[in-house]
Amino acid sequence: MNIAVIGTGYVGLVTGACFSELGVTVTCIDKDREKIGTLSEGRIPIYEPGLEELVQKNLKQKRLTFTTDFDEGIDRSLVVFIAVGTPSNEEGGADLRFVREVAEGIGRKLREYKVIVTKSTVPMGTGAMIREIIEKCRPDGAPFSVASNPEFLREGSAVEDFLRPNRIVIGAEDSQAAAILRDLYRPLYLIETPFVITDVVTAEMIKYASNAFLATKISFINEIARLCEALGADVHDVARGMGLDNRIGRKFLHPGPGFGGSCFPKDTSAVLSIARKAGHDMKVIRSTIEVNQEQAEVMLEKIEDAAGSLDGKVAAVLGISFKPNTDDIREAPSLRIIEGLRKRGARVRAYDPIAMDKAKEVLEGVAFCSDEYDAADGADVLVLVTEWNQFRALDLQRIKKQMKSPRIVDLRNVYEPADMARLGFVYRCVGRRFVEPA
Repeated sequence: MNIAVIGTGYVGLVTGACFSELGVTVTCIDKDREKIGTLSEGRIPIYEPGLEELVQKNLKQKRLTFTTDFDEGIDRSLVVFIAVGTPSNEEGGADLRFVREVAEGIGRKLREYKVIVTKSTVPMGTGAMIREIIEKCRPDGAPFSVASNPEFLREGSAVEDFLRPNRIVIGAEDSQAAAILRDLYRPLYLIETPFVITDVVTAEMIKYASNAFLATKISFINEIARLCEALGADVHDVARGMGLDNRIGRKFLHPGPGFGGSCFPKDTSAVLSIARKAGHDMKVIRSTIEVNQEQAEVMLEKIEDAAGSLDGKVAAVLGISFKPNTDDIREAPSLRIIEGLRKRGARVRAYDPIAMDKAKEVLEGVAFCSDEYDAADGADVLVLVTEWNQFRALDLQRIKKQMKSPRIVDLRNVYEPADMARLGFVYRCVGRRFVEPA
C-alpha cells in the first residue's frame, strides 16, 4: 500500500518512518524545502531515540521518501494522513488553519478514491469540516472517505509506542475506510494490539479525553504531595498504595514540577475551549490547569526555603527539557522555574544533555555549562528539574565539594532524604519528609 503523510513535524515524521518500517511505501510531504532536504539526507531535526536510524534504513530501502511536491505525493497514495501542527489560538482552542489549507489542497487534487485521515490532534467536528472543504474543492465529484486515527506517542519513546502500541483507534465514516486502515495496521495484529473502531467524532474525543485524564493524574498527585508535606506523610508510599489498585494504575502518579511539553498544556486548554463552545464547564480540567500553573511557584518556594534568600545566590539547574529523552522545551517547567529564580535575584547556571541549543534560543541571562558538575561548581543550591538517567547517580561527594553550600532541591524525588542527610546535604524533595543533616 502507498500512503502519504502531510507534515514532517514530530507526529508526521514518526508516523512516516514507522509505517515504512512496517513495509508500507510512504511519501512524507512538507513545504519547508530546507527540512525536506535535511530529511532526504537521513538527518532529522529533532531528538528522538531510534528515529534517525529508522529514517536512514528506510530511505536506503526506498520505502520512505521526502518531497515538497504535494501533487505527486497525493497522486500515488491511497491513504493520506494529515499530520500538520494545530497550535493553540488566542482563545486556548486549536488553530486549524494548516488543516484547512491541506484539506483544500487535497480537494483540488482529488481524482480517484482516497481515505483522508487526521493524525493531528484536532477538536471534535474537524472530520466533518474536512469533508465539507474537500467536497467544495474536489473536481468532478471524486469519491473519498474521511477518517480519524489519533496518535498516542510519548516523546522519548515514540518509535516503541508506534510499533508496539497499547491500542489503535480508528474513527471512520464507512466500512470501506475502516477496512483499509485495518489492513494498513495489519502487521500489528501479530502482537494482538487491541483495535477500537468507532465513528470519526468519537475517535477525536478519545484523544483529548486520554490526554486530559493523564494531565489530571499529574495535577492530582501534585496536590496530594502538597498535603503530604503539610501532614508529614510520604507521597511515594501514597502513590504506590494507590497505584497497586488496578482501577487507578501506577503510571502518572509521580509528583514533580508539573506537566509540560507540546501535548498536555495545549490539549487541556483545547478541551476547555471546546467545552465552552458546547455550553459545558469542565470543572475538573479547569482545576487541573490551575494546579499545574501554580506548581512552578510552589517549587520556587521550596527552593527558597532550602537556600534562604535567593538574591545574589547561584542556582544550578539540572535538566531543561520537559522530560528525559527529548530536546523539547515547549511549556517545560524548567523555563518557569529559571525565570522565577532570576526574578528573585539568583544567577542561574544550567545544564541539559540534549536541550541546550533550544534553551539558548529562549533563555537569556543564563550560564550554560558543559556538564552537571560544571553547573554545580560554586553553586549555593542545586535544583534537579528533569530526571535524565545521568542525574540519577551523581557523584554526590564531588558535588558537595564543588558547591559553595551543600543544598539540593530534587523536584523529581530521585534521591532518598535519609541518604542525602547522611551525606551532609540540606535536601528538599516533593511530598516526602526530609531529614536535616547531622
